[in-house]
Amino acid sequence: MPPHHRPAPTPLPGWATETLAEATGRHRRHDPVDAVGGGPAGNARLTAWLGALLLALFLAELATLLDVTGLLSWHIVIGVLLVPPALAKTASTGWRIVRYYTGHGAYREAGPPPMALRVLGPLVVLSTLAVLGTGLALIAIGPDATRATLLTIVGYRVDALTLHQGTFIVWAIATGLHVLGRLVPAVHILRRTTVPGSTPRGVVLTLTALVAAVAAMVILTVSTPWLTADLHPHRHEPPPAATITP
Repeated sequence: MPPHHRPAPTPLPGWATETLAEATGRHRRHDPVDAVGGGPAGNARLTAWLGALLLALFLAELATLLDVTGLLSWHIVIGVLLVPPALAKTASTGWRIVRYYTGHGAYREAGPPPMALRVLGPLVVLSTLAVLGTGLALIAIGPDATRATLLTIVGYRVDALTLHQGTFIVWAIATGLHVLGRLVPAVHILRRTTVPGSTPRGVVLTLTALVAAVAAMVILTVSTPWLTADLHPHRHEPPPAATITP
C-alpha cells in the first residue's frame, strides 16, 4: 500500500509573500541616505516617529471608549491631539509618494512598499481623516444637533454620530491591518542611529506636538456643551414610591 503523502501547501500569491516578508522583518527596503536632509531614510524615520506618536494616542483614545461618557473630556482632548500628527504623517508619506512618481533617483531606488500596503494606504489615510473630521464636526454642532437625521438608508436614519461611529469602524479595521504590516519595519527604522537631518525632523515633531497641545486646549474650552449635556436623554428616573393619602 503506497504511503500517504501530505499535499504540498499552496504557495501564497507573490503580493502576499512580499507583504509578509516585510511585515515580519525578513525583508527590508533599502532607503538611501542623503548627506543633507537624510533623503528616503530621513523621510522614513520621520514617518516612523509620527506613526509611533499616533499609535500611542490612538491606544489612549481607544481606552476612553471603555467609559466614553465618564471620560468624554479625555476622549475629546486626545481626539484633537491626534489631528496634527495625522496630518503631518499624511504629508510625510505624500512627500515620499510624490518624489517616487516624479522620478527622483533616491526614492526610485528605495522603491514602493508591497502592493497590499499600497492598496491599504489610501484607505488608512481617508478613514483617519474621516473619523477625526466627523469627531471635530460633532464638537462644532453640539450635542443638541447630533441626533438630527442627515439621510435615511433602507429605513435606517443616519445622523452625525452614526457617521462618526461608522468611520471609526472602517478606520479601526484599516489601521489595525496597517499596524500589523508596518510595526516591525518601523521599529527597525527607529533603531537606526545615524541618519542626517535629525534637527529638521526634531523641529517638525516639536511643532506638531505644540500645535496639537494648543488645539486641544482651544477645543476643550469650546466643548462645554458636550461636557455639561445629559448624554442619556431617554434614561428615566424610577417613579416615586406610591403614597397612601387619607
